[in-house]
Amino acid sequence: MKRQRRPRKAAKKRLVEAEAWDEEVDKPQETPADEPDETGWKTSTAQMAGLSRLVRAGVWALVVSGPVLGTLAFLSSSAPAEGATKPVAAATPASSVGPTGFAELFVSAYLQAGQGTERDLTPYYSGSVALSVKPGTRTATQSTVIASREVQPGYWSVTVAADVTAHDDKGKSKRLGVQYYRVGIQATGPASAGGTEKSSGTAGYAATSLPAQVAAPTALKPGALAYETDRGSSSADPSVETARGFLAAYLTGTTELDRYTSPGTRLQPISPAPYAAVKVTGVQDDSSGPGQQKVPADGTVLHQLVQVDATDQAGSPVSLSYALTLKSRAGRWEVASVDDAPAIRASSPPSAAPHTPTPSPDASTASPSPSPSNS
Repeated sequence: MKRQRRPRKAAKKRLVEAEAWDEEVDKPQETPADEPDETGWKTSTAQMAGLSRLVRAGVWALVVSGPVLGTLAFLSSSAPAEGATKPVAAATPASSVGPTGFAELFVSAYLQAGQGTERDLTPYYSGSVALSVKPGTRTATQSTVIASREVQPGYWSVTVAADVTAHDDKGKSKRLGVQYYRVGIQATGPASAGGTEKSSGTAGYAATSLPAQVAAPTALKPGALAYETDRGSSSADPSVETARGFLAAYLTGTTELDRYTSPGTRLQPISPAPYAAVKVTGVQDDSSGPGQQKVPADGTVLHQLVQVDATDQAGSPVSLSYALTLKSRAGRWEVASVDDAPAIRASSPPSAAPHTPTPSPDASTASPSPSPSNS
């Protein structure tokens, strides 16, 4: 009986597979309903036919649903995830470079213009202008922007400081000192040019009026510096000697700078050397106690403010100040850096001080005269 059941089982398996794919095969002899196969399950022709139809329906369902499932998968992968925030491009702040440069040129042209040369202001200001001052009565020997503010998108308020010199009919000149002028500038173009356009475009500028002369900014008294100990200029102090040797090499180029600097520093002397000699006139540092005759342990840091008189190639002395950081190594002081600015004492902000204008060199001998002005 076992030998007969095995061929029957194999035939049933082939019949199921063939019906699933609509193939025709010879049907084997049916097994009696009450005769179990090797697995212990009772089978019949009706049961096998139902099973084959079920399998065939499943196969066709997979075939038909394949494209649909693929389309759904593509759409789900391309759709944004719920709750995910889209990245927002950061707004580019408007640059003041263009408007401030334009304002500085406008003020210089305005100071030099006069009656009959009003057209010289046309590139900057297209409004009606009638000047009563003679052309060339005033000139700006130098100018710079000291403040700018965007009062509204694409519209700037710019303050220009100009060192003004007056010229009389006899050809004599008199320095009037630094004067301050504020002017409104409208800008077009991208934000990088001070305008409001998001895309790149051609920049353009226009003044909205003639300049307005304004008061000087508030003068400030600086906060207390961190150099509380006065060392003078004694050659008996090793730190002072290091500063003297370093600045002489730095400003005159007569000796090697490496002799006075810490290993790894990238300090270079000024080239070409601007001075022929250097004299240290005073040294302050942030150490405490009497003058240091001995160099402390390796790694000790000392901050100095050094005053020097440097003699230029023509023999004229020039006063300079240098903030240095020194570090001890192998029983000697070495310069670790030339600091960007003198160190200030912690929690020592500047305070307001009354503004005292600096008189011009000829102020004591020149007779007072009214300052010419444009109207």
